[in-house]
Amino acid sequence: MINGVLFDLDGTLADTAPDLAYALNQTLLAHQKPALPFDTIRPVVSHGGIAMIRLAFHIGPDDQDYTAIREQFLQTYLDNIAKHTRLFTGMEQVLTELEARNIVWGVVTNKPGWLTDPLMEALELTRRAATIVSGDTLAKAKPHPEPLIYGCQQAGIDPTNCLYVGDAERDIQAGNAAGMKTVAALFGYIQPHENPTEWMADIYINQPEELITYLQ
Repeated sequence: MINGVLFDLDGTLADTAPDLAYALNQTLLAHQKPALPFDTIRPVVSHGGIAMIRLAFHIGPDDQDYTAIREQFLQTYLDNIAKHTRLFTGMEQVLTELEARNIVWGVVTNKPGWLTDPLMEALELTRRAATIVSGDTLAKAKPHPEPLIYGCQQAGIDPTNCLYVGDAERDIQAGNAAGMKTVAALFGYIQPHENPTEWMADIYINQPEELITYLQ
């Protein structure tokens, strides 16, 4: 019996790619580099800032310029955090249906809290969510199961009666390790070389509304 649903944030609950792509391209332009096509950036978004900076600048955390570029990128993103970000089509109906059934829901993301919190506020979701766990809430982040277990504790639900929905392999790994039922969101930010069928999720959905069908 499912009495709770936890969601990844970027690429699962909310379509954050437009604002993240804007911030990345503004950072590129500031360094006299050409902007990247949106379709090139979108699949990388779920893998976080390190992956996005590596895509754009071909550098990693050990490179000399990385820290300054990362700070510029994230500050630009914070300044534009919800200009174009919206819930994925159908997701509002899913949340409304969960609330109508008294099924609690929340968010467990690897996004740092100083970005998660203003985004959730801008989307008017903070007071609706039973729990919000960011990437720096605990010492460990996904794919470790601890953030999901903590989220269940905060929401007052048993992990074995909870779904975790995500669009990255680490989401499914974390959910499986936490003893939850896992849902792979195929509408999210998945790179062409990735094969979600190998992630060992319990359920695969092509659009958010399919969650309602599953719960029925």
